[in-house]
Amino acid sequence: MAILPILLYPDERLKQISAPVACVDETVTGLIDDLLETLYDSPGCVGIAAPQVGALVRLVIIDASRNAKAGPNQGRMILINPEIIHSVGEVMAREGCLSLPHLTANVKRAQHIKVRALNERGETWQFDASDFEARVVLHERDHLDGLLFLDRVASLKTDVFRRKRYVGGEEKTNSKA
Repeated sequence: MAILPILLYPDERLKQISAPVACVDETVTGLIDDLLETLYDSPGCVGIAAPQVGALVRLVIIDASRNAKAGPNQGRMILINPEIIHSVGEVMAREGCLSLPHLTANVKRAQHIKVRALNERGETWQFDASDFEARVVLHERDHLDGLLFLDRVASLKTDVFRRKRYVGGEEKTNSKA
């Protein structure tokens, strides 16, 4: 297992469409292990997509339980070749991304979704996700299609913000997602 370097925007690989995973073999399970280690090494991170580490395959890992605003969620999920088979509702909320560590943006996403994917054993499964967890699934799935949250904002001028953090009551620019 290894902590993999995250590709940063404007790396062209982030804009490429990822190939479907043909079978869950040792290469894929090794990538899953590395993505898990990379995700859990990134404070506050709730999802990671294989393209963010330069692996252009349709694989994402999500753990919305790492965020206090997650509400009800599935916990850790490994999604191979994920498909959104139904979505309903629309909510605007702030998003960030490991590949754009200095920015956040207001992004409109579906409030409820139904997802079909393969798990780490290559078995098909379906689940429903709502609110924050649905947002994370949709954000990470976008990476598989070469989309970043900047591609989803209504206005780059009014909906994109420099990420900030507060230390000892003083506002500082954040250097890490």
